[in-house]
Amino acid sequence: MALVTAAPLLLALAGLVHPRHLTGATAEHWATLHIFLLPLFPFLVLGLVVPLWGRPRRDVEGVLTVVSWAGCLCFAAYYSGLDAVAGISAGTVVEHGVHGAAGRLFYVGDELGRAGVYGLAVASSATCAVLWRRHGVRVLPGAVVLLASCWSFVDSHIFWPRGVLTMLGFAVAFALLTLAASRFAEDVRPGWLG
Repeated sequence: MALVTAAPLLLALAGLVHPRHLTGATAEHWATLHIFLLPLFPFLVLGLVVPLWGRPRRDVEGVLTVVSWAGCLCFAAYYSGLDAVAGISAGTVVEHGVHGAAGRLFYVGDELGRAGVYGLAVASSATCAVLWRRHGVRVLPGAVVLLASCWSFVDSHIFWPRGVLTMLGFAVAFALLTLAASRFAEDVRPGWLG
């Protein structure tokens, strides 16, 4: 459970100290925080990868698993681009007094981030479809929270309050999906079949 919830919980904590606005006074903190966040954001997808771990089957579930992996890769690449451009680069140029460039960096970063979150939403939908096929209605609470979190993430980043709540939503969703999948595994162990 810790493996799938660690990244969103750490991102929620980071959201509590993330400056609300990029100014000359917050620029150094802004850039430094995004340097630390750069390797953390890609780990958000562990909540989708772990429940699908293993070689994909050669049926619809296999296709959906590959779609999920592709969406996870899209998220990791493009959302890292957001952090690099609108986080590290924008913070650095504002810190050095080049305020005019920040607007363009934010625009490019927002586009990269949006593409990444759309990839995450595709991966989330595909993962939920696979888990639904495997485990049935047990995955519904986690799936609902997960898809709501994806919707919120499109424009909330990790900014307080909504971004922090979005990250907590991912943690809850990943925990619910992992629990639903593990309960099913316990139910089908030979000792439980009587």
